[in-house]
Amino acid sequence: MRSSYTGEFNFSKYLEQVCDAETIHYIGQVTGVKGLEVQSEGPRSVIGEICTIKLGDGSSILAEVVGLNGKVVKLSPFGDTKGIEVGCEVIATGSVLQVPVGKSLLGRVLDATGHPYDDLGEIVPEKYYPAVASAPNAMTRLPITKRLQTGIRAIDSLLTVGKGQRVGIFAGSGIGKSTLLSMVARNTNADVNVIGLIGERGRELLDFINRDLGEEGLKRSVLVVATSDQPAICRVRAAYVCTAIAEYFRDQGKDVMLMFDNLTRFSLAQREIGISNGEPPTEKGFTPSVFNMLPKLLERTGTNDKGSITALYAVLVEGDDMNNPIADAVRGILDGHVVLDRKLAQANHYPAIDVLQSISRLSKRVSGPNTKQAVTRIRRLMSTYEENETMITAGIYQKGTSAEIDEAIEMHPAIEEFLMQEEEEMCTMEDTLKKLSDLSGIEIPESEYDENAGNVKETQPQDDENSETPEQPDSKPSFTDTLI
Repeated sequence: MRSSYTGEFNFSKYLEQVCDAETIHYIGQVTGVKGLEVQSEGPRSVIGEICTIKLGDGSSILAEVVGLNGKVVKLSPFGDTKGIEVGCEVIATGSVLQVPVGKSLLGRVLDATGHPYDDLGEIVPEKYYPAVASAPNAMTRLPITKRLQTGIRAIDSLLTVGKGQRVGIFAGSGIGKSTLLSMVARNTNADVNVIGLIGERGRELLDFINRDLGEEGLKRSVLVVATSDQPAICRVRAAYVCTAIAEYFRDQGKDVMLMFDNLTRFSLAQREIGISNGEPPTEKGFTPSVFNMLPKLLERTGTNDKGSITALYAVLVEGDDMNNPIADAVRGILDGHVVLDRKLAQANHYPAIDVLQSISRLSKRVSGPNTKQAVTRIRRLMSTYEENETMITAGIYQKGTSAEIDEAIEMHPAIEEFLMQEEEEMCTMEDTLKKLSDLSGIEIPESEYDENAGNVKETQPQDDENSETPEQPDSKPSFTDTLI
C-alpha cells in the first residue's frame, strides 16, 4: 500500500549531525597523574579542547586541555581522578565546551558542563553557545539609559542600577551576600534570572531554590551549580557556562539579571589550576592567569546591540579586607560596588549595606532630576551624622551648635528605618520613590517612577509677573552639581 504523504522530509538536523561528526579521532595515553592534573602523551589538541579519558571499567571522564609541553598534554578532569591509570586512552573531541541553550532551560538546574543537575530529564536545546567567548564589540554596545528595579530600597533609591550595569557586592563571610541576591532574584523586573552558585556549600542549593526563589521565581530562572567539593575546573567552567546562557537570552532581546555567587571562589579555583600547571604565584598566591581571566569574564556582560545583562557579582573579601587583590581588581572593572558592613549586620541592620562606602557609577544617568536632589539630601545628612557620630554618641555634642548636625541627628532614625528591609518584603520602584520623597521632603513626580526617568528633563518654574526672559541661574554651582 502506497503512502499518501506528499510533504518534503526535513533532513536539516541529520545533515548538521553529519557535518559535525568527527571522521578522524586523535588518541593519546595517560602517562601520569600529578595532583589535580592528568598528563598524557598526545592526543593532538588545542588549549580549551574537551577530551574523554576512558577508564578501565568502561566508564569515562571529561577533561579540558589546560596546558601543552611538547608531546605532553596537561588535562584538568571534570570529576574525581579515582580510577585513572597509566595507559588509559585519551580521545580528543575536536571541540571546546559548548553550552546547550534555549527557552527549555527556564526552571532548570545545570552542572558545570551545561547538563541537567536536577532529575527533570534531558534538555532539548535550540542551539549551542561556546562557554568561552569574546565580549561584545565596544562600538556596538547600546548605551545604558533605563533603570532596573531590584526590589531593595537602599539600592533602588540611593544606589540606582541601570539595565546592563555590572555591580559587585563586597562582603566578608556571613554578612548577607547570598540573602541579598535571593531578594533581588524574587523582586527584580528583569525578564530572566541566570544564577551561578560557584564554590558554594551543597546545603545551600535546595535552600536557595525552595526558600529563596520559590516556585514562581524558579519559572523564570536558570541555575548553574558547581559546589565547593567539585574539581577546580568545574568551578571555573560553571562561571563561563552561566555567562553563556545569559548571553543567549540577551541575544533574544531580553533584559537578563545575572547573579554570580561568588567571584572569589572562581578566582581561587583558577589559582589551583594555575599553580598545578606551573604558573608562578604572585600577590597573595594568585597566579597571573587569574587577573587575565577576570576582565575577560566580566566584560562579556552588559549590553550589546540586542538586549542587556545586568550583573551582580558577589565578592567574598577575606578578613573583611576591601583591598585584597581580587576585590581591588574587580572594583576597577565593574560599574559600581555595594559594600556590606559587619557592624551593621551585628546591629541587626539588614540588608547591611554601607551606603556611603558604596557607589553606582550610572545612578545619575538613569535617575530623574528630583530623585537626584532627594538622594543628594539624604546622603548629605548621612555623611554629616557619620562624621560627627563619635561626638554625638559620647554626648560631647551640644544641641544648637550646628543646624546641619541637629538636622542629621533628627533625621537619623527615619533614615535607618528607610534603609532596613525584611527579607520577605517586596518594594516596587514606585513605593521606594514615594518613601524617598517623604523622607527627603522633595517631591518626586510620577514621571520619574518610569524606567526611563533618566530622560526626564528638569523644569524651571517661572513667575507669571516676570518678564519673558527667564531668570539666569546663579553662577555659583549648587551642592547637587558638586556631589560625588
